[in-house]
Amino acid sequence: MSTLMKIEEEIKKLPEKDYIALRAWFLDYESKKWDAQIEKDGQNGTLDDLATQAIMDFKSGKYRSV
Repeated sequence: MSTLMKIEEEIKKLPEKDYIALRAWFLDYESKKWDAQIEKDGQNGTLDDLATQAIMDFKSGKYRSV
């Protein structure tokens, strides 16, 4: 049995209170990882082409209001 499968099985056994706490922790953890990746991509130029395209689309009227 893989480590992931073991973790999944243990999660299924958690009392509701612990499951809720784990879920909150994981969402926070995932959010911080996402923020770090976006920060890294912003600093190393990975997002430059997307930003340039978005600005060009906006200036040419290729956008929609929500």
